[in-house]
Amino acid sequence: MTFEITDQIKRHIENDEIMFLTTVSPKGRPSPRPVWFVWDGSKLNTYSQPDTAKLRHIAANPNVTLSTNIAPGGGDFVMVSGTAKVLEGGPHASQFPGYLEKYAAGIAGLGYRNEQMDAEYSVHIQITPTRAWTIPG
Repeated sequence: MTFEITDQIKRHIENDEIMFLTTVSPKGRPSPRPVWFVWDGSKLNTYSQPDTAKLRHIAANPNVTLSTNIAPGGGDFVMVSGTAKVLEGGPHASQFPGYLEKYAAGIAGLGYRNEQMDAEYSVHIQITPTRAWTIPG
């Protein structure tokens, strides 16, 4: 299956607050972790702290997956695979369109101001979707 935006996928990538980003370690092990993300109409965007395993994994192998939570009973699940790219000099998270609208409460809940969030999560990762799998809800 190639990447095609269905209503189910669109609902998740536009409304879910967390997806699980899975990278592959140099030893070939999957390494999932929850991330905040924003869909910009063609790519999924997330931010990372510098010097993380996630960034080292992407540098070695840019193939990643993003997956949603599974609904009770195993339904309404979306997994998107794609290619991740670390962007240099891009906008800070607080300046990325839609990021603050989606995560202002979460940022405040962590006790951060926007400037602190931008400084700590300073690495912009952009994921270009290539395929998607779904389990209907």
